[in-house]
Parts: sequence; C-alpha cells; structure tokens
Amino acid sequence: MGTAVGIDIGGTGIKGALVDLATGELLTDRIKIPTPAGGTPDGILATTVELVTQLQVHDPDAPVGVCFPAVVKHGVTLSAANISKKWIGLHAEKMFEEALGRNITFANDADAAGYAEASFGAARGIDGVAIMTTLGTGIGTAILHNGVLVPNAEFGHLEIDGHDIETRASNAAREREDLSWTQWAKRLQKFYSALEVYLSPDLFVVGGGVSKQHEHFLPLLTLNAPIVPAVHRNNAGILGAAALAVRTIPPLS
Repeated sequence: MGTAVGIDIGGTGIKGALVDLATGELLTDRIKIPTPAGGTPDGILATTVELVTQLQVHDPDAPVGVCFPAVVKHGVTLSAANISKKWIGLHAEKMFEEALGRNITFANDADAAGYAEASFGAARGIDGVAIMTTLGTGIGTAILHNGVLVPNAEFGHLEIDGHDIETRASNAAREREDLSWTQWAKRLQKFYSALEVYLSPDLFVVGGGVSKQHEHFLPLLTLNAPIVPAVHRNNAGILGAAALAVRTIPPLS
C-alpha cells in the first residue's frame, strides 16, 4: 500500500506525520506546531512548510494530503472555521502546492476524519451509508457510501427548532451551557434523528475529543442505526488526509 504524508490544519494546531497506508500507523513522530495567531493565509502556509521540513520528506513525489477547516471545492476554500476569513474564496490547494513545491491532495477536515474511520477505523468494511460526526467547537460531518466519500456535507448547520443545530448540540454548547449528559443527549437525539430521516444511514460514527466519554451519552440515544465512537481521535485528520492522497482503502483481511 505504501506511505503518504498527512497534514491536519486546525484553528489551534497544525499536525503531521508519515503514515503507513496498509495499517494506519504513524511511521514518524506526530509533529504539532501551534497555528499562528489569526490563522491568516501567510501564517498557515509558512507553518505548514516548517512542519513538512521537520518531517524530512525528501521525495518530491511522495503523496501528501492536507485537510483544512473549510468547505473545499475544486481546491477553493469556500468557508473558514476558527481561522481567518481571508481564506474564503482562495485557490488554497494551489497556494499550498506552490508553498510546498509539490502536488498535494486537499480536503475538508471532517471529510478526512470520516475517511480515516472508513480506511482504518470504526467504519471500515461497512456496506451502505456511514455518517461520521465530529462533536467539538461545532459539528462536522462526513458521508461515506461503501467507503466512498461524498465531500462537503455540512449537516452541523441543519436548522432544527429554529436553530443552527451546532449552536445547540455541539460539545462547545454543552460546556457553555453546563448541560448534563442527559440534557445534551436530548439535543443530540434531535440531530441524529433528523439525519436518519434524511439519509437512512447504516452506521453513525462519533468523533471529537468528547467521544472519549462516549459511555455517558451514546447509550442515551435511540436510533435505528448503530452509533459508535470513532477509533481515531487526535490522529484522524492526519490518517484521513494521507489516505485521501492515494484515494484507496486497504482491503479487509
């Protein structure tokens, strides 16, 4: 299967490593550099170059995947989450390629996390529709059908009960309003029930840091599809970006 570099750009940190695409294991230490204040294009590009330099990726043809907190269409960033709004409307993929001096594969961060779970985690080998949700500052979503990614699903912005649902049901909302697990689960129930109506998934996978405490809220949800915690948390973006760089999923053993 070979190897690829995965780079995960976030609002607080930029992370990267070399990934074994057969196993999903990191072949180097995971390097993390703080995202420059303001998350501007110049700052993030310079920091990404610094990270790749530290990884010592000398082969100019080595596959490199970069995931980014934005809707990405044809290499253009159409939104910006927790980074500078100056990214909106930029040909960001081309900018990263020029800065790094190599071709890259460029993707939305939630899509990369979902692809990581399809390649190496909880959604691997699932027939039908798997939906990845990341519960954090907002709600990120990714849709996979038989392991194939349908990009740029933004279901965290569904309007439910007159609210953008991520403003009510994200982990940040839980912490901000000091909700109990039961109170939060009632809001999550509305979100996941709506996704079942719209998409009839075969599996939900829940990521984000709060998924480490999944036993407190996932059992409180009543759904037709199974709902399980993600396998990969801090490394999901790196793994998914690397896997997307070659667009293949390891065969089941």
